[in-house]
Amino acid sequence: MRIRTGPATAPGDADHIEHAVWVTAFTIIVGAMAVVFDATIVSVALQDLTTDLHASLNTIQWVSTGYLLAMFVTIPVTGWAQAALGGKTLWLVSLSTFLLGSVLCAVAWDAPSLIAFRVLQGIGGGVMLPLMTTLIMQAAAGRNVGRVMAAITLPTTLGPIIGPVIGGAILAVADWRWLFFVNVPFCLAGLWLAHRNLPAQAPRGNVRLDAIGLARISPGITALIYGLSQVPGSGGFTSARVEVPLAIGILLVLAFIAWARARGSRALIDLRLLKHLPLASGSLLGFLAGATLYGAMFLLPLYWQQARGQDALGAGLLLIPQGIGTLLSRNLAGRYTDRFGPRWVALAGFLLVTIATIPFGFVTSDTSYMLLMLSLLVRGFGMGVAIVPLLGASFVGISHDDIPNASIITRVAQQIGGSIGTALLAVVLQHTSSSSPASGGAPDFGNAFWWAIAFTALATPVCLLLPGRTLPARSDLTGPPSPSPTSVAGMTSRG
Repeated sequence: MRIRTGPATAPGDADHIEHAVWVTAFTIIVGAMAVVFDATIVSVALQDLTTDLHASLNTIQWVSTGYLLAMFVTIPVTGWAQAALGGKTLWLVSLSTFLLGSVLCAVAWDAPSLIAFRVLQGIGGGVMLPLMTTLIMQAAAGRNVGRVMAAITLPTTLGPIIGPVIGGAILAVADWRWLFFVNVPFCLAGLWLAHRNLPAQAPRGNVRLDAIGLARISPGITALIYGLSQVPGSGGFTSARVEVPLAIGILLVLAFIAWARARGSRALIDLRLLKHLPLASGSLLGFLAGATLYGAMFLLPLYWQQARGQDALGAGLLLIPQGIGTLLSRNLAGRYTDRFGPRWVALAGFLLVTIATIPFGFVTSDTSYMLLMLSLLVRGFGMGVAIVPLLGASFVGISHDDIPNASIITRVAQQIGGSIGTALLAVVLQHTSSSSPASGGAPDFGNAFWWAIAFTALATPVCLLLPGRTLPARSDLTGPPSPSPTSVAGMTSRG
């Protein structure tokens, strides 16, 4: 583990973001848009797929589950693959894989073929998500992390919010195959931009794959996610369908932790990086933010459909205010993170999300739409304010070569948090519905929303562990500048 403290910018250049950084960010985001939106776009088409492909809902659920599990199999190998192939080559290969999977999904002839092609999509997408963060953060070299992260997190934050709207709109005018064809323009544009704009990265010699670590962490995380995904349809955590994969997943992850601690930097993921407080606190907050974001996104469409009688498209459209709020906060969150530091901006964001979610704790079947729309607008604004600094803070002081490992850690933390949050809220909703069958549904949602509020409130004090204001280190205090201009450097914490 290499924590760098040398200066990254020349005096007077601290607020300047090089044009090349924005070019890299735009190039990466164009290609990543298809991956980020694909998971939630397809989720609204499950009923159409059961009818058109003559399959049961349990079978069609694997269209989404297989995609997500394939992503988690490949996420841990991203750091090794980047070292072995170089960042640009890996991005082109993974985006091409996702494009091929998208085209094959669009021409799938039955449920098994569609599930298989979704797995191919997930393999490409699983590499792209952490690699997206890695390539942009390496290009930024630790400068103005707040504004850079505002660009990186835009598609990943909007995906769960806008995806169902896009999916519902496509299904309103076309059949389900266009949910995959819509990826093609993004992928082709992303490939052309990447070939043209991304700087070549030479592979590192003698890079060996930690096969033993891979055999533990990839199936371990996959088993955890699969077990958690079975909670909503199994009546809770006590079902064998949940307990068995969870137990296997926990054992494999613990085995990987023991292996990684013994191997150090030679492990598939260098867990020693978690000794670095900004990464550890940022990952913990990412876990809680994942529970808050994905957990609430599980409840909100169900509330609109079951308690308010909306269809899938109507429920998606009612989530637009939250997406607008997120969009409005991005640049503001980035600027204030760079000016005041991640700690206070994240704290303000989580407080805002907590307050804005409280009205949903009192929802009934006739709660004012205007009140709920306003609450969603403020909630989306708060999520945008919170996500930018906590992810940016994770990379404060991390060296150029350690960014891939840090990206994997933050990505896995956020996704596992989202899975646990969704599973817990599903259990709460099922329990309250069975214990109060005469309630009509809306009070049950209110109780579940209080749990979502608790997740957010729990994250608020953790924000105090994030770095305060970050400034370029003074050369007279830290010694001569590092010879590497691409190191994530120049960050010291004040306050």
